[in-house]
Amino acid sequence: MSTRDCQTEAWCESYPINGQFSISRESKATAEVVVCRISSGGFSGIAECVPYRRYGESVDSVIAQIESTASALGADISHERLREDLKPGAARNALDCALWDLQAKSTGRHAHLLACSSLPRPVETAFTISLSDPDSMADAARAASRRPLLKVKLGGQNDIAAMHAVAAAAPNSRIIVDANEAWEPEFLPELLREAARLHIALIEQPLPAGADEALAGIPHPVPICADESVHTTGDLESLGDRYDAVNIKLDKTGGLTEALRMHAKARELGFGVMVGCMVGTSLAMAPAVLLAQDADYVDLDGPLLLARDRTPSLRYEGNTVSPPRSELWG
Repeated sequence: MSTRDCQTEAWCESYPINGQFSISRESKATAEVVVCRISSGGFSGIAECVPYRRYGESVDSVIAQIESTASALGADISHERLREDLKPGAARNALDCALWDLQAKSTGRHAHLLACSSLPRPVETAFTISLSDPDSMADAARAASRRPLLKVKLGGQNDIAAMHAVAAAAPNSRIIVDANEAWEPEFLPELLREAARLHIALIEQPLPAGADEALAGIPHPVPICADESVHTTGDLESLGDRYDAVNIKLDKTGGLTEALRMHAKARELGFGVMVGCMVGTSLAMAPAVLLAQDADYVDLDGPLLLARDRTPSLRYEGNTVSPPRSELWG
């Protein structure tokens, strides 16, 4: 794809969260996102990323990365040059997905023709219950109990009580629990046994990345999914003795291009696949919906957690999210 007369711009947008979004390491009431636009030949492609402090990112640093990379590459900007010149993360994601959108707009060919093996369909997403005290989490789960799949944030304290409270409040929902690195190895056997007793479907990132060796030496009565421990395709081969599944997020892989490679390699190695997200708008979710077409678990509920989404937006019906229309992305 030619990118003659290429111009790139990036800016921050803020979206209020409906209430508070809390996990083991932080709470926030606003989603701060970075939007990137690449224009060339009379067409523009747009994308969104979410800087994440856990990975040393900020809004300012991500915008600076986007601007410096675009300046350095100029008309030579491409998916492969981005993969070579920019480390995985939010900035590369925004640039990569904006290029996907630009290619779709300039050629008149939907992104799903390259990203998907068949016509994309709606997918079922989890809905997140934020970390709080067990009673409050039970109330939130009860309010969401008609949703078929819940993702429950845990934090290392009162987690067994929280799991019991949520399971009792939403008896017909499948439940994923996500500790965000907050568990300790000595408590793993008890926590795993209780999760199995409650028929928890999946446990996400129980131990800190880089300190998860204990997962290799114990049974997994509930499948365990890597999140903070896995970013790109190159991480996968080292994780087979510790994890049963991997969470692929565009803001970790650095865009849809690497995420598609990672998805294919994960399947080749026998991992289950979750496609996840940071808390962002429909623009951030749009390329991930294409990636999620045959995922075992989908967690693309970012817009459902916001007080307002951008316009145009993805179409959500309950827990089902439809593929993006071209006026949004791709």
